Amino acid sequence: HSVSRASPNLTFVPACLPPDPMEVEELQRFVSDSKRLFVMTGAGISTESGIPDYRSEGVGLYARTDRRPVQHAEFVRSASARQRYWARNFVGWPQFSSHQPNKAHLVLRDWEKLGKLHWLVTQNVDALHTKAGSQRMTELHGCTHRVFCLACGDQISRSELQEHFEALNPTWKAEAFGVAPDGDVFLTDEQVRNFQVPACRKCGGILKPDVTFFGDTVSKEKVSFVHQRLAESDAMLVAGSSMQVYSGYRFALAAQEKKLPIAVLNIGPTRLDHFASLKLNSRCGELLPLIV
Repeated sequence: HSVSRASPNLTFVPACLPPDPMEVEELQRFVSDSKRLFVMTGAGISTESGIPDYRSEGVGLYARTDRRPVQHAEFVRSASARQRYWARNFVGWPQFSSHQPNKAHLVLRDWEKLGKLHWLVTQNVDALHTKAGSQRMTELHGCTHRVFCLACGDQISRSELQEHFEALNPTWKAEAFGVAPDGDVFLTDEQVRNFQVPACRKCGGILKPDVTFFGDTVSKEKVSFVHQRLAESDAMLVAGSSMQVYSGYRFALAAQEKKLPIAVLNIGPTRLDHFASLKLNSRCGELLPLIV
């Protein structure tokens, strides 16, 4: 679980001031006061590992391009949508899967080892918390490193699927135009046209990443499980999320209802700013390592 000692990749991190000593002190007090901390992370914790997010001002996908992520219904309904998705994902996978955890991921893993962090919920699908060694964790929106069949449920690893893609497309080559948050790249329709997509090896069904696409919902079982972990916790820390997506925001609303103290560490405004006990505008990888 080593992490590169190189400086963080700030290409996709919005500009912000260094942590204010008073803010460090406030967050230190917040974390020290908690015995069973519930942490929720979003794309802003992974931007320092070189993965862009969707919404950050100036540097997020929505600010830089008119591209939008694939919709669940379209993926299920349309063979050409699946071909486009998988072609882009195939080109982006070697780079996306090679991203490594940054200091923020490692700090949260250490808090778990110390018994400080009760449960971690991530909205990210990049597996960086897993790579860092976190175990008391729920991947709210799944993980791109796993693939399953929509018909029979058979699972394979994304790296194994990469080998199937390579075998089916031995001469297919594409030059990528920029990378997106979920690991796919931008390709033209012309480039995608001849890309072959394998079916499920067991039943011939449709293969889909084990990820909640836009327009799909998180399973009731998973939501209920996360609510139980929150009920056992005494404070909530949100790191690197604007909480614009309801699937994550609902847990902040539940924490507010339980009158739990909530701290938010995110560059830029969030949906929680008006009821959080503490709001910090800093980089996760810069501020979290200062907390003991």
